[in-house]
Amino acid sequence: MLTIQQYCKAKSLDEAYELLQKNRMNQIIAGMLWLRMQERTIPVAIDLCDLHLDMIEEDEDSFTIGAMTSLRALETHEGLQEAFGSLLKDALKDIVGVQFRNTATLGGSLYSRFGFSDVLCALLCLDAEVILYKQGRISLQEYAAMPYERDILTHVVLKKEPVNTAFACVRRSTTDLPVLNMSAAKAGESLRIVAGSRPKRAQRFTMPWSEDQEMIAKHMQACVECEDNMRGSAEYRSALIYALTLRLLKQLKEDAA
Repeated sequence: MLTIQQYCKAKSLDEAYELLQKNRMNQIIAGMLWLRMQERTIPVAIDLCDLHLDMIEEDEDSFTIGAMTSLRALETHEGLQEAFGSLLKDALKDIVGVQFRNTATLGGSLYSRFGFSDVLCALLCLDAEVILYKQGRISLQEYAAMPYERDILTHVVLKKEPVNTAFACVRRSTTDLPVLNMSAAKAGESLRIVAGSRPKRAQRFTMPWSEDQEMIAKHMQACVECEDNMRGSAEYRSALIYALTLRLLKQLKEDAA
């Protein structure tokens, strides 16, 4: 059972960060869809809902997305679809249901950096950065590999670029957590492929584009380290790496034609 001893609606990021540092058990809260299932006591729950972090802002070069933006808002945003194709829609549409995605937030999904995260897997193939209150602006690829630190994720920045994208995953049943998820982006002659739910955190691999799709699929299969868990064996995941890589490459080639 989750117990919250005190609830605080932060008036500023300064206040939120100060409260977060006072006690290592204090917690930033967002949609609370995963947090509420935990058996723990939170001395102070810090809510960022009044800090205007739920907006998607677009300029000539990028999209700046607040951490409190819902997954549903990302899924349906026309500007993001125009810039990055159906990548985010395809990655988010099978996460439980619309009601869940209306509540789950971008910040909550990314800060946790769960191995099974479809959100992290999809965004990693883009030229993306996160903005942290204390550490400032760093690449999402670097952030994904970092250990957990007591900081506040405030925004995600997605840089615009001429790019074709694709997302693919395998689930044991609809809306279940993925056995394996993958995303890819082709920007010019550069190819970025991400493998997630290995079941470790998603990892990005960058290589030159090649028409030899089987060679790329075999390379990914050799490079991606997979492990066993209740959803699948390492051997099964390795086979999926090969198959899903071919699926992604086929979609990228068709979209570029």
